[in-house]
Amino acid sequence: MMNKEQKKTYITEMTAQFEKSEAVLVTHYQGLNVKQLDDLRKQMREHGIQFKITKNRITKLALKNSKCKDLENLFNGPTAVALSEDAITSAKILTKFSKDNKNLKILGGIMGKEILDVAGIANVATLPTLDEARAKIVGILRSP
Repeated sequence: MMNKEQKKTYITEMTAQFEKSEAVLVTHYQGLNVKQLDDLRKQMREHGIQFKITKNRITKLALKNSKCKDLENLFNGPTAVALSEDAITSAKILTKFSKDNKNLKILGGIMGKEILDVAGIANVATLPTLDEARAKIVGILRSP
């Protein structure tokens, strides 16, 4: 159980993370075991993405003071968020992981200022990453 000071700190930290993240994707993780969650976190960490299990009631308070306030209705049940600077990579990792593990359900998210539903996140996951796009451009420029 958190005391008042810890709750204030949590709200402040979460608000700051929501503000500085380019992409915030919300998921339900019910049914995943600890090993599966650790594997997902490891994949995310390798790309500089933070995957965090949230406390819904307190997180909703943090959302009210951030650019992500439109996501408030997604925070019901066992919720976790992926916070990153690269929406495409986080969407790819979550989409691939949810195909392999049916217990991870992507609920929606925000990329920049645009609200994404499940279909929107699936579309973002099909886009090439920045490195892939650069490689294609270099390939085009080097071809005769």
